[in-house]
Amino acid sequence: MIVIAAIIAVTFGGLGLAKLLALAPMRVLAAKAGFSVAAYRAVGALEVAGAVGVALGPVVPLLGIAAACGLLLLLGGALTVHLRRGDGAREVAPAVVCGVLVACYATVLSGAL
Repeated sequence: MIVIAAIIAVTFGGLGLAKLLALAPMRVLAAKAGFSVAAYRAVGALEVAGAVGVALGPVVPLLGIAAACGLLLLLGGALTVHLRRGDGAREVAPAVVCGVLVACYATVLSGAL
């Protein structure tokens, strides 16, 4: 479970930080998705918060589960944006894979309660 938590925390922490800093590639993605930079930064802040919660989940399981649920909501939103834009499998796959990983983490962690 610690390995899964680390993968999720690094993935969402890195992507969230890139969005918070409004790095050039993230600004391009924000525009492509129809988001303002400020809105994309808000998404980044939520991703970083989720990453921290997931990282702490093995120690505080309820926090980890709550963080995973928040990340799943974000991923549902990402999937909705991709599908509305008519994106193909290549663009949709990362959200689906991350969603499966986060759901598995939450399921395993829920057994620790």
